[in-house]
Amino acid sequence: MTFLNPAILIGLAAATIPIIIHLLNLRKLKKIEFSTLIFLKELQKNKIRRVKLKQWLLLALRVLIILLIVTAFARPTLEGVSIGGTTSAAKTTALFVLDDSFSMSVVDQNGSYINQAVQTIKELLSNLEEGDEAGLILISGDTDGEVPITTNINSVAEKLKNINVSNASGTINSALIKASNLILESKNFNKEIYLLSDFQENRVAIEQNLTDLGQTLNEQVKLYSFDYSGKDVYNIGISKLKVVTKIFEINKPISLEATITNYSNQTVNNLVVSLFVGGKRSAQKSINLESNKTKVVQLEGMANENGFVDIIVEIEDDEVSLDNKRFSSIFIPEKISLLLLYDEFSDIRFVKLALQSAAANGNLELDEKPLSKIGAIKLNNYDAVIIIGSKVIDRFVGLRKFLTDGGGVIIFPSSKPELTGFQGMLNSLKLPQAKELIFYSEQTNKTVDFEKVDYDHPLLQNIFRDEQKKEIESPIIQNYYKIYPMGKGKSIISLLDGSSFLSEFDFERGKIFVFNVPPVLEWSDFPIKSIFAPIIYKSVIYISAEDRSEAEYIAGEPLNINISRRTLPIIKVVRPDRSEDLINLNGNDSDFLNYSKTYLAGNYKIYSGVDLLETISVNTDQLESNINYISDDEFEDYLKEINFKGAHIKITKGEDPVTLILQARFGSELWRYFLIAAFLLALIEMTIARSAKKDLVDVKE
Repeated sequence: MTFLNPAILIGLAAATIPIIIHLLNLRKLKKIEFSTLIFLKELQKNKIRRVKLKQWLLLALRVLIILLIVTAFARPTLEGVSIGGTTSAAKTTALFVLDDSFSMSVVDQNGSYINQAVQTIKELLSNLEEGDEAGLILISGDTDGEVPITTNINSVAEKLKNINVSNASGTINSALIKASNLILESKNFNKEIYLLSDFQENRVAIEQNLTDLGQTLNEQVKLYSFDYSGKDVYNIGISKLKVVTKIFEINKPISLEATITNYSNQTVNNLVVSLFVGGKRSAQKSINLESNKTKVVQLEGMANENGFVDIIVEIEDDEVSLDNKRFSSIFIPEKISLLLLYDEFSDIRFVKLALQSAAANGNLELDEKPLSKIGAIKLNNYDAVIIIGSKVIDRFVGLRKFLTDGGGVIIFPSSKPELTGFQGMLNSLKLPQAKELIFYSEQTNKTVDFEKVDYDHPLLQNIFRDEQKKEIESPIIQNYYKIYPMGKGKSIISLLDGSSFLSEFDFERGKIFVFNVPPVLEWSDFPIKSIFAPIIYKSVIYISAEDRSEAEYIAGEPLNINISRRTLPIIKVVRPDRSEDLINLNGNDSDFLNYSKTYLAGNYKIYSGVDLLETISVNTDQLESNINYISDDEFEDYLKEINFKGAHIKITKGEDPVTLILQARFGSELWRYFLIAAFLLALIEMTIARSAKKDLVDVKE
C-alpha cells in the first residue's frame, strides 16, 4: 500500500488523544467510603468487569476511528507490483503525443487548446519521480520540437516552452505508430502514452488498411487520452488557390481562382477576400457564404516586375487563422533565350519579324542555326527552340533530353514538301505522324479553312481587344500536312477536314507545338494575318515557362527541388519566416534536392549564391480546417482496428488528470473504504458508550 497524500499521515498522532483522556479520567476517580462490609459483599463483581471491558473497548474504537480518518485523508492505494513478497512502485516511461496542428489554436474559456495541453503535460511531468523516463512526439511530425525518451525530464519541460501550433498537419495514427516504436525500447514496467488532441474526424487516420500495433501496444501499455474539443468553432478557410493564367507578362492581367470554404455552422456576410501580387494589394472582393458551403472567387491582378513573383490570397481572421492565407508564385523571365533552327534560311523570315514586332520590350535573345548542326549545340543554354524543317536528323537525342528537362519546342515543316522527312522528325519525338501531304496547285483554287478554335487555351488569352467577342480570321491554306493528335495531344486549332492546324503535345516535363504548314506565303497567307505574330510570341513564352502546376506542397511534406541550374556547391533555403538553411551538397551531382523542413506555410526561396533558382509554395492541409470531431465510440473502434491491447483511460475536461493517472498507475484508492469503516466504528462506539454509561450508574448505585 502507498499513500498519494502522505503528508497527512502526521495526523496519526491524534490517535493518542483518547488514550491521554482515558488516563486522566483514571486519575480523577473518587474514593467512596463504605460504612459496612455488607455493601462490598453485595457489590456485583461481574458488573465491574463489564464496565472496565467496555471502557477499554471504547478506547480502542476511538483510537481506531482517528486512525481510519487520518489514513483516509492520506489517500491509501494498492500498488500494482509485488516482487519477492514486497510491494513497490515500478519505474514509469511517459511518452506524450501532443497535437500541435493548427486546429488546436481554438480558444475556449480555459484558453487555447494547445496551451491547455502543454499545461497538462507540465503538471504530469512534475509528478514523475527520479529514474522515470519521458518523451515528446508532435502530431505535426516536426522533429525539431520532439524529445526522444530520456530520464532528463527537464529537457521535455524546456522543449514545451517553445511549442506553438504548426502549419503542418498529421494524423493520430502516424503519431501512435511512432510512439509504439519508441516505447518498445523502454525497459520500465509502467509504459504510458498520453495523447492530447482535439480528435478531429479527418485527422485520426487516412490509411485504408491500418497497421496492427498489438505487438508493441500490448497489455503493458496504458493510453491516456485528453480531448480538448467541445466548442462550436467559427472557421472559414481558403481551401484552394489556382493560377488560371499560364502565360505571364509584365503589366498583363493574371487571373486566379480562390476556393473559399465555410467550415462553420453560421453564415458569413461581407467576407473580404484580398489578392496580393509581389507584396502589393492587387484586388479585393466581398462575398457572402452560407454555412458548410464553398465558393470559387475570381480574382485578377497584375505583376510589374520580372522574376519570381509571390502571390497571396487572404481572408479576414477567425477562430482558426492559419488557413486564412493561401500562397502561390509565378515566374516572369527577364530574358528568353530562343534558338531558331532551319532547313531553309528563307523560311525563318516571317517568324523573325513576328518575334521582333511582338517582343518590343526586348526580352527575347534569338540565335539562328542550321538544323543540321543541332548535334553540336548545347540546347540547355536555351529556354525554347523553334524548328522549321523536315529533314530526318539522327542527333535528336539532345533535343529529347532538352524536352525531358522541361524545355519547349515549336515545329514547323520546311517549305520544301517532304512527307517522309517530316514524318521521320515527328516520329523521333514520339509524336503522331503526318498522314498525308495535301498540295493543291494554284490552278485548282482549292483551300481549307479553320473549323474549331480553342479560345480557352492560354495561347489565345489576353490577345483580343474585346474578350467577349473572340474571333480569328482563317488564313487561306493551300497546302498542308494532315496531322491528327490521336489522343496523344490536343488540337488548339483544327481544319474543316478534321485535321489539326496547331497541336500541343507533352513530352516528359516539356511541351511541343506542331503547326501543319510552314511559315511561308507559298503554302498559306498565315504569316501575314494579324494573329500570326501574337501566336508565335505567345507560343514561345508558353513553352519556355516551367510547368509549375505541381509546384504546390502541403506543409510537412518534403520538397523536391530542381537545382540543376546551381552555380555553387551550397544551396540556401530561405523559409517564409526569413530563417535560412545552408545545405552543402558535398559532391552530390544530383539535379534534385530533397528538403524536409517545411512546417511553415508560405513561399520558400531557393538560392545558389545570389541567384534565385526557384520559389516553391507550401500551404496548409485543408483537411485540418474541417473542424468536426469523432465520438468516443469511433475512437474506441479505431483502437480495435489497430489491435490496441492495453488499457485506455479517457480524461475529460474538469477531471484532475494527476489524480486519475496516479490511481491508474498505483491501483484503486481505498480512502472511501476507510471512511466507511470509520463511520461504522463510530456508530458502534456510540452504542457501546451509551451502554457503558448505564452500567456505570448501576454500579455506583
